Amino acid sequence: MRKNTVRISAFLLTVAILLTACGAQEKMEEQQSSEMIQQETISSQGEREPEGIGQENQADDWTVLREQMGFYVEGSTLYDANGNPFILRGINHAHCWYEDQAINAIQGIAQTGSNCVRLVLADGEQWEATSAQMLEALINRCKQEKMIVILEVHDATGYKDKESLLKAAQYFVDIKDSLIGQEDYVIINIANEWQGDSESRLWKEAYLEAIPMLREAGLAHTIMIDSSGWGQYGKCIQDGGVELLEADPLGNVMFSIHMYGTAGGSENSIEKNLNYAADLNLCVCVGEFGYTHTDGDVQEDYLMQYCQDNQIGYIAWSWKGNGGGVEYLDLAEDWKGETLSAEWGEVVVNGVNGIRETSQMCTVFE
Repeated sequence: MRKNTVRISAFLLTVAILLTACGAQEKMEEQQSSEMIQQETISSQGEREPEGIGQENQADDWTVLREQMGFYVEGSTLYDANGNPFILRGINHAHCWYEDQAINAIQGIAQTGSNCVRLVLADGEQWEATSAQMLEALINRCKQEKMIVILEVHDATGYKDKESLLKAAQYFVDIKDSLIGQEDYVIINIANEWQGDSESRLWKEAYLEAIPMLREAGLAHTIMIDSSGWGQYGKCIQDGGVELLEADPLGNVMFSIHMYGTAGGSENSIEKNLNYAADLNLCVCVGEFGYTHTDGDVQEDYLMQYCQDNQIGYIAWSWKGNGGGVEYLDLAEDWKGETLSAEWGEVVVNGVNGIRETSQMCTVFE
């Protein structure tokens, strides 16, 4: 999602006014939600001791790291830690802007039947960095709800400088203690929509530096990489995807295309963008999509059908909290999800080829 569609300052002011009007009961519920997630933070712990990869005997180190993998990629298929194909069916949640709604949102999303949730995090560049303790609590809560977690840093959205991407990668390195041991449950989507230009060379060169940063830090998770062009330029996968996969000593990289009016505006565009990966036997998913946007209407019904027919994952944008004129992208009308929006939430969750009809829980929770 583009950073300029979420006008944080104005929206927070509006929220403050609304909260004042809602009365003490709603404030108490929000406080309890925040306190619960903080309590989980205190008790959450990693499952393995993290170890970085040394320069000596690196081949042996890569073998050890490969054995640490949970999710992994073979060809165009994402497999879970039990060796079963896993097709993402889920919803995005803008966590870093609404931390006090973490429990309500995660529980609400789980109740839709989603098998995964993509969480918006921050590395401190634009918004206050998501702490390692908070991240541990979020992962544990999602595991309790039997959902896989896709983690993305949002600060670099649309940026074109390599440094912003590498800072997002460094964020995951810095919090590796909270991630190592969670390979069965977590996918690292390094940066949301990094590089606003529809261009391939810089996109490829920057990710060629970002991928080794995670591996050398001892992170064996599946890495998800958004396309350039605000996530909608799927051709960059054709131009550089194979090289990025081969640059990973674990060969554990998948790609993501975001479908709004540009990439998702026609049946032909949907197929063309997804086939850039499929034609090269690369793993791809739709990491975000809407039903309309500032760049045009989206063929969401066909997109969901095509993904179902071709066993491609999709993750809808977004649960709640959109501002700046794109409030129509809210899937839920309240944070608990007791009411879904008629034109968007009902379609994604309860429609033909929607989440309830097509989502299957990851076998690591069986």
